[in-house]
Parts: sequence; C-alpha cells; structure tokens
Amino acid sequence: MKKVFVLAFLLVGLIGFHTQAQDEAAEEITDEELAKFAAMEDSVMAFYEQKNEELVSMIKDNEVIDGAARYNEIKDAWDDEEKMAEIEVTDEEKGAYEAIMEFMGSLSNEVRDLKIGLIKNDDVLGVATYNKVNKAIKENPEIKEKVDTLIAELKEKRSTESAEGEADAGE
Repeated sequence: MKKVFVLAFLLVGLIGFHTQAQDEAAEEITDEELAKFAAMEDSVMAFYEQKNEELVSMIKDNEVIDGAARYNEIKDAWDDEEKMAEIEVTDEEKGAYEAIMEFMGSLSNEVRDLKIGLIKNDDVLGVATYNKVNKAIKENPEIKEKVDTLIAELKEKRSTESAEGEADAGE
C-alpha cells in the first residue's frame, strides 16, 4: 500500500512540475514577441491576399480565355483530350491557361519564401523568436488565442486603412 501511495505522490508531483514548467515557458514570451509574430503572419497574409487578387484578376480579365466561366470549363477538361476537343479549346486558350497555372504554382513558392525571409530577419522576427512563439502556440491555447487576436486586429486595421485609401483615391 505504501508503494501505491508513494507512486501516486510522485505522479501528482510530476504533473504539478510539468504544469509549472508549461506556465513558466508561457511567461517567458513577451508581448513584444507575440506582436512581432502576429505582424509577420499578417504581412504574409496580406501578401497572399494581394497575390490572390492578382490571380483572380488574371482569370477574370483574361482576353483569351474570356472570363472565369471559360477558365473553369477548361480547368475541368484539362487532363482529358476528348473533353478539350469537345469544348473546342484553342491553342491560345491553352497557352493562357498554362500561364495562369504557372502563376498559381509560383504563388505558393513566393509566399513561402517571403515567410522564411521574414522569420530569418532578426529585425522583423528572428528564427529563435519564431520557434519559441510557435512552440508556445502549439502547447498553450491561451497563447494561440492571443496571437490570433493580434492577427485579427492587424487584419482589421489593414482593411480599414485600405478602405480609407480607396475612398481618398476616389475623391
């Protein structure tokens, strides 16, 4: 019986120590580090949104493909020569579609490269800070919530500034 009691005592102590270690790790992260992390994520998100708008515009405004409906039609038939012939895809349309696909493919690489560059830049974030905050986000839901809130605030601010900029340009 003594062994069970000692084992239970050790287990409770270990759990308490683990919880205390987690709390201390969470306390080590400063508000500045969280703000830098959120700013980096927001910058990447803003870049992605801008590039995505370019992609949408590239599809909608394409004179050869003539809009999103035709783009989707070509996309659905792309790997099937029979369907391609059935919807009468021209060589020009094939070229335009391939250019769009190439842009799509480069988009993920550009976003990844930007994020890596921002993470590596110690003036923006730094690898050590990124790893520290990223680990804390995975381990502590409160930290994740804080970062998500900061990112949402930055996005809202960016949206407001963008709307004000468009209103000023329209005057």
